[in-house]
Amino acid sequence: MLGHNGGPPLEEHPDSAASWRHYCWKKAHAAAWKTPPREIALRRLARAEELGMTYREYTAVILETGKHL
Repeated sequence: MLGHNGGPPLEEHPDSAASWRHYCWKKAHAAAWKTPPREIALRRLARAEELGMTYREYTAVILETGKHL
């Protein structure tokens, strides 16, 4: 077609590459949120309560920044 640069379409189509990325994302998400050993979970819970956060919020900060508050 005249004027078409041959780039990818703007609308997303379900294809094998997209489903592979989705599969990889799901595996990485599950690995990141895997339940830690009991001692670590209790320590995170205590620290989260000290900061007025939920365990999930505190763990999200650790996963996003890599720093313990």
